[in-house]
Amino acid sequence: MKNPFVAALLSFFWTGLGQIYNGQLFKGLISIVIQIVNVFLMVIVIGFLTFAIFWLWGIYDAYTTAEDMNKGLK
Repeated sequence: MKNPFVAALLSFFWTGLGQIYNGQLFKGLISIVIQIVNVFLMVIVIGFLTFAIFWLWGIYDAYTTAEDMNKGLK
């Protein structure tokens, strides 16, 4: 059983950690790399938008994936 709140909280602090907690190592590592790229994109301003959008998606994805795993859907 995975705790959806723990997964979301981990992704809140560092995008990708919630996915790694859920056992999705590749997805978590890719998420971390994408956020690193977004930090570099902040130099040309677009990174502020892409970072925030991907950060929120990471939190949502970690939470819903943990719920789905607990229901046996994933």
